[in-house]
Parts: sequence; C-alpha cells; structure tokens
Amino acid sequence: MSTPPHLRLPGCAKAYHLATARGPFAVHDAMPPDGGSNGTVLLVPGFTGSKEDFIPVLEPLALAGYRVVALDQRGQFETPGPDDLAAYDLAQLGADLIAIGAAVGDEPVHLVGHSFGGLSVRAAVIGSPTAVRSATLLCSGPSAIDDPEATRCQMLLGLLAELELPDIWAFVSSMAEANDEYTGVGTDVVEFMGRRFMQSTKAGLIAMGTQICEEPDRTDELAATGVPLMVAYGEGDYIWQPAEQAAMAERLAARHEVIRDAAHSPAVQNPRAFTDLMIDFLRSVR
Repeated sequence: MSTPPHLRLPGCAKAYHLATARGPFAVHDAMPPDGGSNGTVLLVPGFTGSKEDFIPVLEPLALAGYRVVALDQRGQFETPGPDDLAAYDLAQLGADLIAIGAAVGDEPVHLVGHSFGGLSVRAAVIGSPTAVRSATLLCSGPSAIDDPEATRCQMLLGLLAELELPDIWAFVSSMAEANDEYTGVGTDVVEFMGRRFMQSTKAGLIAMGTQICEEPDRTDELAATGVPLMVAYGEGDYIWQPAEQAAMAERLAARHEVIRDAAHSPAVQNPRAFTDLMIDFLRSVR
C-alpha cells in the first residue's frame, strides 16, 4: 500500500462524497485557480490504497489547469460498498469510473490508475472508450502479478478468510514496524493507514486481491480502443517488473516512461517527476 507523506489537503481541494448514477464516491476535488479547466483527471488508487495516496500531486496538476479528482473506489476507505464479491468485479469498477466522469460533467476524462487501479482503468476504457480522453497505467501490468508479490497477496487473502480486519491490521502493522517501514512516518499517517484498512469493505479487499492474482492479459483489447495511452512506472517497481511493463507499453504502442527515484508509488516517492510527466502527457493529447 502507498504511504502518503502527510494528510493535509491543499487549499485548492475539498473533500466530499460525489453523487453519481452508481452511488456516492469519496473524493478529493482540486480546481484550477482561475476556475477554468483544460480537462478533468481522475486519479484511481490501487489495492488497499485510497484518494490520500495522491495528495502530493493535487495542487501542481490543478495549477497546470486541470481539475483533479482523486477517489476511493467502491468499498475503499470512505466510499461505501456492498458485502458482495461480485460487486467488485473489474467490469463494475470500470463502470464506476465512467459514472464518476459523467458526474463531474467534463467528459471525456483523463484516467490515471495506480497498480490495481490501472486494471480498473483498463476495464473502463475497454467498456466505454468514447468516455475516456486518455488513460495512464501507473505501475500496473498486463495481467496477474507474479511471485513473490503473488504469494504475499495470497497470504493476505488467507488472513481475510479467517480473521476480522482489526486483527489483520494488528498483524500487518506489527510486521511493518519490525521491518522499519514506519521510520520517518508521522503518527497521524500511521493511524490513518490503520483506519483506512479497517474501514474498507472486507468483500472488496477479497475481490480486489483475488483479481490482482488472477487477472488475464487484456492488452490487445485495450490497444484496440484507440484511446491515447501512457505506461509509466518507478525504476524500482517490484509489483510488476519494469521489463513486463515495458513490453506491455510496446504492445499498446503507448507512451512509455520510467520515473527515476521511485519504486511502486511515484505519486508519493517522486511527486514532482510524476506531475511533470503527467502534465506533459496531458498537454500532448488532443
């Protein structure tokens, strides 16, 4: 999961629940300073993530003239979701993104999906290509993740089948502390990460975790949509290997970018490089 550096929203952004035809979605909505817009960018978080993972990039993207909407997918953190595994099928999650784009009233929208969020974005583009102005797959691969990350994900799925979320978080956080993963992380952020996990819908965690371990390769279907695409990832990404993402970019005839000084969470680890890249790509799309 991504660890946001802080939880402070910039002055240009507000947090609320956006009403859509498919229900309410918790969002951080950042507007350009002049109130105009060169287009709307939807930022979609990954498995166990949330809209807070994009806090560092909201203001610079808004200052570049874009309305920026970071969201919790259904069942993630502050967006409600049902206790029904089928409700979290990628086709459903993709349809949610199209509904959010319609609700902001600025279609077609730019979609940016981080990790599992990239699979949701892919489903949205394949299902409704005319509603999408461009799509960026950020640290997201062509199909299911491989070992060793697949093994770790299967371990979490095993815990989800046996334990309640507070007990799982106690185990996960103790392991993170033992590995010094919270070094330099504020106590408010650590508390938030636990609250985020425990407020997520258990069915959503199970369904998303299962799909990230089983998703088939739909690269050819995505390429056939004709939507402008970018594949970007941190040079040290470890969930999907950089070579795998590079090969996917070639198959998609997509713009292909490697973000230096970043691993699997460039929006957090190198937000300046990520926003500069996004702004350049968004301006290139006509």
